[in-house]
Amino acid sequence: MSTVAQPLPRVGPFEWALSIDHKRVAARTAALALVFFLASGFLALLMRSELAQPGLQFVSTDTYDQLFTIHGSGMIYLVVTPLALALGLYFVPLQVGAADVAAPRLASLGFWLYAGGGFTMYAGFMTSGGAGKAGWTAFYPLSGEQASPGTGMDMWIIGVALAVSGMALVAATIMLTLLRHRAPQMSITRMPPFCWATFFTCAMTVTSFPVLVVAMGLLFADRHLGPVFDTPGGPATYQHLFWFYGHPVVYVMFFPFLGVVAEVAATFSRRRLFGYPALIISLFAFTGLSMTVWAHHMFATGQVNNQYYSLTSTSLAIPAGVEYFDVIATMIGGAILLRAPMLFALGFLSLFLIGGLTGIIVGSPPLDYHVHDTYFVVAHFHYTLFGGSMMGAFAAAYYWFPKATGAMLREWLGRVQFVLLFVGVNLTFFPMFLLGYDGMQRRVADYSPNAGLTTNNALATAGAFVIAAGVLAFVVNLVVSLRRRVPAGHDPWAGQTLEWATTSPPPRLNFASLPPIRSYAPLLDLREREERAP
Repeated sequence: MSTVAQPLPRVGPFEWALSIDHKRVAARTAALALVFFLASGFLALLMRSELAQPGLQFVSTDTYDQLFTIHGSGMIYLVVTPLALALGLYFVPLQVGAADVAAPRLASLGFWLYAGGGFTMYAGFMTSGGAGKAGWTAFYPLSGEQASPGTGMDMWIIGVALAVSGMALVAATIMLTLLRHRAPQMSITRMPPFCWATFFTCAMTVTSFPVLVVAMGLLFADRHLGPVFDTPGGPATYQHLFWFYGHPVVYVMFFPFLGVVAEVAATFSRRRLFGYPALIISLFAFTGLSMTVWAHHMFATGQVNNQYYSLTSTSLAIPAGVEYFDVIATMIGGAILLRAPMLFALGFLSLFLIGGLTGIIVGSPPLDYHVHDTYFVVAHFHYTLFGGSMMGAFAAAYYWFPKATGAMLREWLGRVQFVLLFVGVNLTFFPMFLLGYDGMQRRVADYSPNAGLTTNNALATAGAFVIAAGVLAFVVNLVVSLRRRVPAGHDPWAGQTLEWATTSPPPRLNFASLPPIRSYAPLLDLREREERAP
């Protein structure tokens, strides 16, 4: 095994911005997603500050509508989904021994569409009527011309269509790479867990994302060319189109981070992943079921077969349980090393579990009737997307930052960040379960001082600022670690997959040579053979 290849040479910002090397396109995507993450998080702090006490303290109801729309849209369309696909764009070629992605120019185009869409969405704040204010779902007729007049809503629609189209192109590129550009010894049954998770992620993306682009086109046409959804069944039709994208995207934002956590758990437990075939089968089953559950968001409309969608929704618990079992069984009996990546992986497992189990509650129509459109639902999806996916994203950051940059993130800052985020997530979102059970409606800027909701809202607001402190710790860690570098070496974690067989950061074509590939953990195979050698 050789690691003599030279890393990427330093380039100017202009060349870096225009490069079609998959690693630089992925780094641009992740960096821009971090910018949107900070911006969307700032909007969340404004909302939580407004909701800390009854009454209107800081913003009007119209401004609040803009805040929650762009916050939710930013986190879904511009942060978690791009981060998930950026990880795949960077590390899938490295893990399968490829020199590049299958269509690097297509991936670069996807990034520019995503960037253009994100800035278009946010630019709505600069229009006279303000940004989009119909929520991240933009349900019709709330998103129609009469209820949401002005340029800001149009810019939101265009921005969403551009960003989602860009991510679909990136996903297609990754999928082609997995199918056609694996190293000769890398059979499909030897792909690492992260690659399998990303493969199914891309399958859902290229299947469901175009439907949202069509929905945005029809919504724009309804606003400017004549009635499209302004019919008796039109609003429900829009919801069907939206949720056919809107539920698979939950797993687009989950699968890659599950793959990361599986690999982190194996690496830091010093064990081979338990149940590799079962994990692949469960991901396949999960993907199939994910395309059948979209209308459980429409239980309260009375226009869908609630029994069918309840059955498919609760059935998701079976493959999810298999995936959890595989990761936990990997750790049992292992020599667990509690470094920052492992801490965030454990945080992912515990917090996403809360989100998943409460998903079974909202997957039951009688229970959903009680908590529909309340803060219970807000708590549920924030436990999955922030407590789960973002914890997985930080696990990936601490695990792969040394490979991408050649420098280590500061461990002590990582531990501080983990504690702040873990405490902040629970302090922010658990009270929202109680608020929702007590009937507090989501998407409102005010509530009655006599409704018994003030204490839990104050706790949630305090938790939001604890989360902000955790995010600040990560930003400080990035700045310090890049300015005062601690060299990482090529394989600081004793990793198991091929990305650790090349330099840190990797060279332009990734590898000078490849070790033998006999399983999904070729470097672990190599170390085991060396240990057995006389």
